Amino acid sequence: MRTVRILTTVVLAGAGLLGLAGPSLADSPTPTPSASGSPDSAAPTEAGTSFRTAAAIRPDQPATADASTGDYLYWVLPVDAGQRATVKAKVTLPPAAGRHGAATWQLDVYDGLRRRQACTYGASSRSADRDAGSVELSCTLRTVRGWAEPWSNDPLPGSYFVRLTVAGVPQEDLGQPVHAEVVASTSDQGGAHAVDGALAAPLVPGAGSATPRAKGDGASPRPAAMAEPEGGWSSGRWSDRWIWTAAGGALAALAGIAGYRATRGAGRPSRVPPGA
Repeated sequence: MRTVRILTTVVLAGAGLLGLAGPSLADSPTPTPSASGSPDSAAPTEAGTSFRTAAAIRPDQPATADASTGDYLYWVLPVDAGQRATVKAKVTLPPAAGRHGAATWQLDVYDGLRRRQACTYGASSRSADRDAGSVELSCTLRTVRGWAEPWSNDPLPGSYFVRLTVAGVPQEDLGQPVHAEVVASTSDQGGAHAVDGALAAPLVPGAGSATPRAKGDGASPRPAAMAEPEGGWSSGRWSDRWIWTAAGGALAALAGIAGYRATRGAGRPSRVPPGA
């Protein structure tokens, strides 16, 4: 009976620990800005023309821009460690009667070091026929790591730049008006993608500046995407992997105690010879 009670305790303890891991940080939804009450919540209607002038957006915040065929359009958003970002873009093309041929559009995503990140899946480059009314692109990045080796190209936490442009178009079609729509979403991947280690600071513009901007100098504040995400940067300091590790250790210890009690027998054998 004592062994049965121990095994019951093991099962209940494991169920309780796994229940705690369910609603952990990794499973919590990514915070999204409110629809009102903050000037940063307004969806941008213009795009930047370079990395320095990229328009700041938040995850799940739609952005639009009216531009000309051949322009480079830039947006920037924060992506934290343990998150996987997906960027989608739609370009409304000029009327088919005014175009001279097919056009190829390209969607690229760069990390805080301005390294182009490869897409795990999605169509980041797509050709639109002359009579097509629009073209849609998408790019899903790898999960952002808390840190990486110097020689690797792993995506790191910080600002991520989205660039949209036409990669191939007839010369006569350059300068024609287009309308672009971009939205980026992030999802937490959980402790399975966590790593031991963290950056000293996320890769955001101005993070390594020796003369930080004073709050009262009258200069304009940094864009919303350059600031910390809601809840701050995690940078791999905490993940639900700690909960799963603690749960596994506790279950292993309890299972070892239960196994010992179940197999230890009735004690030392008697030294009295049989039949004595």
